[in-house]
Amino acid sequence: MQLESPNLSYIKELADGDTEFEAKLISILKKELPKEKEAFIKSVHAKNYQNSAELVHKIKHKISILGLEKSYEFSISFEEELKNDNPQHYEAFLSILQNMEEFLITI
Repeated sequence: MQLESPNLSYIKELADGDTEFEAKLISILKKELPKEKEAFIKSVHAKNYQNSAELVHKIKHKISILGLEKSYEFSISFEEELKNDNPQHYEAFLSILQNMEEFLITI
């Protein structure tokens, strides 16, 4: 899967010029994403795929907020796979999360 480049377009649209709101939203992403990623990894390693699916569900909204349309669609499919105890695309999803984290570090 070709990784997309995260962007702030949606956040800027939501903020509508309110830089304080924009900064707060970015701060939330920076704070929550690493924790959710860690919980997701632990959940998959424990083979608790239902919980893993719930975590993907939470994370996919952050994927959308960062303008990653293809990754968002991928996460919908991956969430369903996990509900069926199939973690086959675990590495691909981790790549998406890593891509997001690396972007958030730069802003």
